[in-house]
Amino acid sequence: MIQTLLDPVHLLSTFGYIGLGMIIFAECGLPIGFFFPGDSLLISAGILASQGHLNLFYVVVVSMAMAIVGYSCSYYFGAKIGTKLLERPHSRFLSHKRMIAAHAFFEKYGIQSIILARFVPFARTFAPIIAGTSDMPYKKFMLYNIIGGILWTTVVPLLGFSLGRAVPHIDRYLLPAILFIIVASIVLPAAWHFLHKKAARS
Repeated sequence: MIQTLLDPVHLLSTFGYIGLGMIIFAECGLPIGFFFPGDSLLISAGILASQGHLNLFYVVVVSMAMAIVGYSCSYYFGAKIGTKLLERPHSRFLSHKRMIAAHAFFEKYGIQSIILARFVPFARTFAPIIAGTSDMPYKKFMLYNIIGGILWTTVVPLLGFSLGRAVPHIDRYLLPAILFIIVASIVLPAAWHFLHKKAARS
């Protein structure tokens, strides 16, 4: 079951738009959703849409709605019990280390972090929780939630769609391409953060 949830192609082929919506909501709306393959799922959906297996419009609409609703749920979760979790270093429910990292990300980029975090694994899950713990006004949060949700669920599937149209017979290389995307989505933000931090010290 877990393997099915983490395999974007199998998930989309088996559960279609319902599976897409559930995983996007889980990653954005559940405190333990950080291990779900949001970026790779949206890329895969875009590629499958380019091959006629899915409709790109429905991919964008479903994922956009679930991403925005998911962030709203995470905000309320953070507002209710997020502070208590931050004060518990050995919490089994959430990774305290990741919560602290997300809090630092939020403090550094302010309200814009709600948009930026959409494109950063792990931060994507924890940023709205931190926004809730920080007493950010909900109306302001929702504005950036909607902007970030629209950008993430439009740009990433379109990238996959364009890739699928540009590369002939991409379905033959779909699994290596998804693996590359997963690695890149983790390595590139980490490398950017390291270089930015190094430049700030010099």
